[in-house]
Amino acid sequence: MQNKPWLWKARFLDYHAEIDSSLVAEGFYLTYIDVSDEYGSPKAVALWDSFYDSIRKAEHLDKKVALHCHSRGGLIAYNWAKKNADKVACIYADAPVCDFNSWPAGKGISEGSKSDWMGLKKTYGFSSDKKARNYRGNPIFGLDSFVKYKVPIFHSIGLSDQIVPPVENTLLLVENYINLGGMATVYPCVDGIQKLKGHHYKIEMPQKVINFIKQNTLQKKILSSKDYHLTRSGLQNSLLVFSRRKEARVAFLGGSITYNSGWRDSISNYLISRFPNCKFEFVAAGIPSMGSTPAAFRLQRDVLSKGKIDLLFEEAAVNDASNDRTADEQIMAMEGIVRNLRRVNPEIDIVLMHFVDPTKIASYRKGEIPEVIKNHEIVADYYGVSSINLAKEVTDRIDNGEFTWEDDFKNLHPSVFGQGIYAHSMISFLKSNYAASVAEDDKIISYEQPRILNSSSYDNGVLYATSEIQLSKGWDVESYWEPKDGTNTRVNYTQVPMLVGELPGAVLQFPFKGNAVGISVAAGSDAGVIEYRIDKGNWQKQNLFTQWSKHIHLPWYFTLQTGLQRGEHLLEIKLSDKNDVRSSGNVCRIRYFFVNK
Repeated sequence: MQNKPWLWKARFLDYHAEIDSSLVAEGFYLTYIDVSDEYGSPKAVALWDSFYDSIRKAEHLDKKVALHCHSRGGLIAYNWAKKNADKVACIYADAPVCDFNSWPAGKGISEGSKSDWMGLKKTYGFSSDKKARNYRGNPIFGLDSFVKYKVPIFHSIGLSDQIVPPVENTLLLVENYINLGGMATVYPCVDGIQKLKGHHYKIEMPQKVINFIKQNTLQKKILSSKDYHLTRSGLQNSLLVFSRRKEARVAFLGGSITYNSGWRDSISNYLISRFPNCKFEFVAAGIPSMGSTPAAFRLQRDVLSKGKIDLLFEEAAVNDASNDRTADEQIMAMEGIVRNLRRVNPEIDIVLMHFVDPTKIASYRKGEIPEVIKNHEIVADYYGVSSINLAKEVTDRIDNGEFTWEDDFKNLHPSVFGQGIYAHSMISFLKSNYAASVAEDDKIISYEQPRILNSSSYDNGVLYATSEIQLSKGWDVESYWEPKDGTNTRVNYTQVPMLVGELPGAVLQFPFKGNAVGISVAAGSDAGVIEYRIDKGNWQKQNLFTQWSKHIHLPWYFTLQTGLQRGEHLLEIKLSDKNDVRSSGNVCRIRYFFVNK
């Protein structure tokens, strides 16, 4: 959060000081470091980097600073800002140099300065004018980082300026920035006496500049988590259960962000504190790398087998996207999870969560809703399931200047700080839903199942252990399989029975009843290619090698067929003599068959 706004003056500390003094009077800190003979060179940028770090540490200033530059000060202000766009609240520039080929080189209509041009070339290490002209580090270039962090700029110019002509400087930079999608304002100053060949002039409306800096620098409104919560049917059932009963069960289903400690512990602690008379059992059903498809088929084993679930938190948006699940499968799997949960317990409350990753941040900054969130929201809205869009909330908070991805949140597996952001939003959602008092006549309701969205949805998924499968020649069950190549795997995929096939052409048969079938494998560096068919149909191929297989025997769910008629079917699998060029073998290791009954 911002609490100490500051203004950083670049060159000519006394020039147009009325702007600076007005801001200081309103609580701004004013800072300055003299790099006048460096012309915005990399050395000058490094000096500014050190100054930024030291002055912030010493004075506990806000992370984002407003820059004020005049003339040649534009070179250092813009060159530093491009490298540190996430640290810049805004830039006010007064007749700034934006291309040193204009001034001091004098290669256009500017008269330039021969002595300064010689000094600049020496500072930058240019051996010739040609090398200087080809340099792409001038302020007019490379403004993409400004667009990413939405840095607003405001330039005042003198239309008759012959020293730093706007057409070779400000107007070039502003045009480039606007074409990239940036925010820019140009204010021509035409009244009063124009001195130094139009380079010095009176700022006609200094209050506009002051307001611009204040608007973009002073503490912004901290965003409310409520704006990212969709309550829909709400959590009234779980409120009544937790308030009236002595025991309750809460489950957390998802991938590695759910598996890791952090927000999940905070939610558990909040529920214990909010409902002290209820004894909670918490079911931790997060498994790294797993999205909604694995969740739909392991739901019975990992969640429903524990007993009646009163409240369930589900997340899959990160893995569904990174694991390249199709849009249809994202809906089929998420709908299957919701329908299966409510078939077993029609009173269960469900909260769907969309966690953040860099791809989702990029989508929201382009004004687009990530496809996986769209698909999960289709299911949530259709079934009245509550949802929390943490991906959008984190993106907006970053863009609001409250924290950064690189320094604070750090990763899609959040830092302690990031876990706190997640927990804060979720707990505020729970507080809002659990704020009401419970009346004696309040009743727990049964949620009605609407007509199924997709008839192929995984609404009754089950796992079949490979120990139950009748073996064929060329296939064998290793009762205590573990990796022998030095790479890792996941819990429940080592020191367990594993159905292994290594002989190309050997056919394995798996009779099943249902409308979808697949295999869950340990896909390591020697993973091969299988051929498979359903009910004596055409043989199809499936490459078992994943982009992560070189480094881990990754548990992976390969859906082989969906949309079958519910009933009896026969799956046949055989190893191909071909393999992925990255693979060292032709092996298929099956931990489970999965079926939607």
